[in-house]
Amino acid sequence: MRQGFKVIGHAIRAEPGIFLAAVLSSAVYGVMTVLSAWALGWATEHAVIPAFQNGAPEGALATATLLIIGTALFKALGVMGRRILAGIMQFRMQARSRRAATRQYLRLPLAWHHRHPTGQLLSIASSDAEAAWGPLAPLPMAVGVVVMLIAAAVAIVITDPVLAIVGFLIFPAIALLNLVYQRRLSPLATRAQELRAAVSEVAHESFDGALVVKTLGREDAETARFQARADELRDANIAVGRIRGLFDPLLEALPTLGVLAVLLVGAYRLGGQDVTSGELIQVAYLFTLLAFPIRALGWVLAELPRSVVGWTRVQEVLDATGSLEYGTAVLPGDAPARIEATGVTYGYDPGAPVLRGVSFGAAPGRTVALVGPTGAGKSTLTLLLARLIDPDEGVVAVDGTNLRDVVRGGVAASVSLVPQQTFLFDDSVRGNVTLGADLPDERVWAALRLAQADGFVSALPDSLDTRVGERGATLSGGQRQRLALARALAREPRLLILDDATSSVDPQVEKRILVGLREQASTVIVVAYRMATIALADDVIYLEQGVVADHGTHEQLLDRCEGYRNLVTAYEREEAERAALAEELETEEVVA
Repeated sequence: MRQGFKVIGHAIRAEPGIFLAAVLSSAVYGVMTVLSAWALGWATEHAVIPAFQNGAPEGALATATLLIIGTALFKALGVMGRRILAGIMQFRMQARSRRAATRQYLRLPLAWHHRHPTGQLLSIASSDAEAAWGPLAPLPMAVGVVVMLIAAAVAIVITDPVLAIVGFLIFPAIALLNLVYQRRLSPLATRAQELRAAVSEVAHESFDGALVVKTLGREDAETARFQARADELRDANIAVGRIRGLFDPLLEALPTLGVLAVLLVGAYRLGGQDVTSGELIQVAYLFTLLAFPIRALGWVLAELPRSVVGWTRVQEVLDATGSLEYGTAVLPGDAPARIEATGVTYGYDPGAPVLRGVSFGAAPGRTVALVGPTGAGKSTLTLLLARLIDPDEGVVAVDGTNLRDVVRGGVAASVSLVPQQTFLFDDSVRGNVTLGADLPDERVWAALRLAQADGFVSALPDSLDTRVGERGATLSGGQRQRLALARALAREPRLLILDDATSSVDPQVEKRILVGLREQASTVIVVAYRMATIALADDVIYLEQGVVADHGTHEQLLDRCEGYRNLVTAYEREEAERAALAEELETEEVVA
């Protein structure tokens, strides 16, 4: 509960004006509700009872009508103000939390994202941010109706202290029942909120991996995996509902028992003329009102467990550390970049480095191929060169400047990376190439031509304005890769890094792309597997088990490095073996 009130305090400090206005509106509602009890008692005493006896006075009925309608009107205005302002406060805080979490996601380095599932991050920015501010909807009402509770209690005491004592005996019972209710509900509500996040994570993984799931025919397995989590959430919500279904009627019944007790004692005192009929009606009505403030406080308390869980998960993101530090250096000029890596070591897990002491250089304007078996650290090295992650040890420098010392945005302005996994947005071709940058169409077409994508883009129904669908669903794999390459080229980078970015492209098209890149003012680092691609590079860096095993031209490495030779000629050797086997089988058939 202490944590819950801290969350509420944070919201009040963030939106003090709206909260105050909402509470004042709720207070107006509370005061008018108490006044409506007085108006009802006055109407009973001066208009209803006289009407049964000698006829109501001429102005009494009109006065009673005005009192009842007037208090009802102000009550309605109070309800409107309370609900509208409470909603504004709640949704502003949710939007603020979502924006803060998203900004933090963008600020945190890629290494942090590697340790956190995407589904979990989506759940935090959506359902947890929503749950964190759940108590804000009933909060102004609960605070405001405290005024009604105090005013009603004072009015009851003033009207008849004896009836007040009888009715107030019910309050300790209500407080005790509410305490038991909250203690039973809190862990169940906490568990339900945690399972909401778990269901979101599983759903995101299944949707994101839809192609893999369908390709391998694992729909039933994924359905069962999701169903297991969904069933857990269902059971947790049912448990919450069961507790609420048990305690809510009891919390409603106790104030009603208090009203019955007041009526019984009041009827006895009415016979002794210790209280008038109007006063008895007023007191009984006030006691029916006392249940509402108590329930309003209960609504806030019931939302606190979910709020604390959601707030805690959001705060874990906002408190996360590991941001990239920036300096003041600016990468010079527009000429191709010179790359130097010195003693670079990096590991995703402590004590398990993927790269160990990697050192190499790339002269300006040269094309360098990174070659190595799967798991050698090639993709990790491309992330270091683009400064999406920082090395644990060593230095990566462009034109002699340590990338750690470059100003924010300086590396992105000079370096472009086209990763293995191509991601296209559900936007037009132009939007996917420019990504919001103010680039003229001439520059977009130039990048498309260099990426060998201008032909198929021209053939699309709306050319540059054609929407490509979510993740480029309307395009082939090769077309998606060429658009991703054009996206990088449109920024005219001084260093272009291709992490197996043409694997889905026809070899002849790939050759034309790489030949075209050699004519640009860029240094090119390409992760390559095809012999033809590697042969186009000026230098080759051969990685093996996280270290640079050799470095030289393609011909030099073929000559002196057995691991490199076995890797790049594996395909040709396999084809030769198949051809020899086929020839042998054909000879045997002829002999037979």
